[in-house]
Amino acid sequence: MGTQRTTFDKLQRERAKKAKAAEKRERRRQRDQEAAEPVVGAPDGQELTAAELLVLIEDLHKRFDAKQIAFEDFEEQKADLFGRLAALPIE
Repeated sequence: MGTQRTTFDKLQRERAKKAKAAEKRERRRQRDQEAAEPVVGAPDGQELTAAELLVLIEDLHKRFDAKQIAFEDFEEQKADLFGRLAALPIE
């Protein structure tokens, strides 16, 4: 017996799978580019108050929960904000 050839339906499924994977890659690439934008901070290097830093941390957590930023970016920005918060003088 000869080998069985792939059916047209199978080829269509494979093409659809590849197209879906390409769309998913593009969405991830766009999301990563948007996440690469820096955290909104103080203009012109001004120091932020503790309350302002906590608001930024809360906003960062909301963006992460909404899957607007990647985990790596979230961790990096969170560490930066907590570092800035720890560097503030105790009042």
